[in-house]
Amino acid sequence: MSNTGGELLVKCLLEQGVDTAFGVPGESYLAVLDALYDVPNQIKLITNRHESGTSFAAEAYGKLTGKPGIAFVTRGPGATNASIGVHTAMQNSSPMILFVGQIGRDMRDREAFQEVDYRAFFGTVAKWVTEIDNADRIPELVARAFQVATSGRPGPVVVALPEDMLTDMTDAKPCKPVKPFRPAPDLAAVEQAAQVLNSAKTPLMVVGGGGWDDEGRAQLSAFAHKINVPVATVFRSQDLIDNRGPHFIGDASFGMPPHLRDAITNADVILAVNVRFGEILTDGWTLLNVPNPKQQIIHCHRSADEINKIYQADVAVQSAQDLFLAALNPLVTGDYSAHLKRIKEAHETVLNPKPAKGEVDMAPICAHLRDVLDDDAIITNGAGNFAIWSGRFLKFHKNQRLLGPQSGAMGAGLPAALAAKAVDPTRQVICFAGDGDFQMSSQELGTMLQNGLQPIILVLNNGLYGTIRLHQDKRYAGRPSGTEIINPDFVQLAKAYGFWGARVEKTEDFADAFTTATTKPNGALIELVIDPADIAPNVILQD
Repeated sequence: MSNTGGELLVKCLLEQGVDTAFGVPGESYLAVLDALYDVPNQIKLITNRHESGTSFAAEAYGKLTGKPGIAFVTRGPGATNASIGVHTAMQNSSPMILFVGQIGRDMRDREAFQEVDYRAFFGTVAKWVTEIDNADRIPELVARAFQVATSGRPGPVVVALPEDMLTDMTDAKPCKPVKPFRPAPDLAAVEQAAQVLNSAKTPLMVVGGGGWDDEGRAQLSAFAHKINVPVATVFRSQDLIDNRGPHFIGDASFGMPPHLRDAITNADVILAVNVRFGEILTDGWTLLNVPNPKQQIIHCHRSADEINKIYQADVAVQSAQDLFLAALNPLVTGDYSAHLKRIKEAHETVLNPKPAKGEVDMAPICAHLRDVLDDDAIITNGAGNFAIWSGRFLKFHKNQRLLGPQSGAMGAGLPAALAAKAVDPTRQVICFAGDGDFQMSSQELGTMLQNGLQPIILVLNNGLYGTIRLHQDKRYAGRPSGTEIINPDFVQLAKAYGFWGARVEKTEDFADAFTTATTKPNGALIELVIDPADIAPNVILQD
């Protein structure tokens, strides 16, 4: 049976188990939209209000499920609007496939209406970029896109779809389901890693990256318990380990607490599992000597491209993290309880900052949330200093998840909350947003309303682009410029989209407001009025 290119593409997605896609409609992929019309009960198309919302939602969906988040946008402006989510997926190591409508094949290289060379445009922010010129090759290239997005270090793939190709007829058959490749460890390297770790006195385990699942988290927990090793997570990866347990010592992120800096610099062995030795973890590559640190490095990663990239490891292992930890666990014999206890005591002091200067203090609010959030709640956030509160002062339970942009992309939190609700509408989803951050994607409240996927949103309103103001105050004291913002009535805005809304001006009023918010089936928005002086107390600003 012959199909149009658009019909074949949709059949390929069904074969890959796709049941949700995000998109903004465009004339360049009308044939795909027409094919989706025939399968509304098999693939739910969630129509966003902006292409950035589409790509942010697809990235979060991929991170949460481990399956590629699927996004559809139109050519030119649609694709460039969506680029922010592609960049976020790359830095988050989240599987994602962005399908982009493209000009007709006969119009190339004439600067046609909305023409963009997607290989050039996305080449440095995606794992792979391709264009399907022949409808017969749709199964081949779609299968490859799923393989690339999910294997090794997960990440985003961009597939351009010329509009005339999508209307061509083809007899090609849909591709069969793709099975992601999971590298297994070299057992000799695992034995060498065990020998190095067994001789350690002050080891540190650092974990992060993409491709984690329940099995990987379980292996991590079992390994940490076996030898009582301190475990730090990289930026916005706190949900990899139960924060209430005895081994978690914090996230190595911006404004790194002294106990974490000391743990890194004073470690004799760093067991790095699935992490990139990036700028944030290493404080601008200053905590470890480049390229040969004084600390012995055991580096396991899913992708060979990340091993020995900046720091030369003493032991290098390319492996899926769960397979590596399962192989290493029986070979380790140490017990670092005393070392862990010293670091853990210092970590606990981080959860007790000085009181706020304003009437709303986020520290006790976060303490309250630690007590009342569902055990499987999903926390999302965009970017800004407001996210320090949720990132540092919540304690993620075993089954709680965090969806936040390691790329520092403002506006990511709301679409991520939408994606989390799309995965499971019954699950509690809490979005932390700054006032500036919220307004970069507030139009997605309409998407939430239309699809019945409404989370609880906490908007921290201080009338500032707070992170930038902090940098201004540090470098150009007394000369603020461009960082003050005048905001709308967030409560009224929320009500316009069918949400319940409340404004909290005193800390003691939050608990009742949040309790009420949890009872609202159409979602809720709580505006927290934050004193500008409380942008990020007790946090060391990093250049």
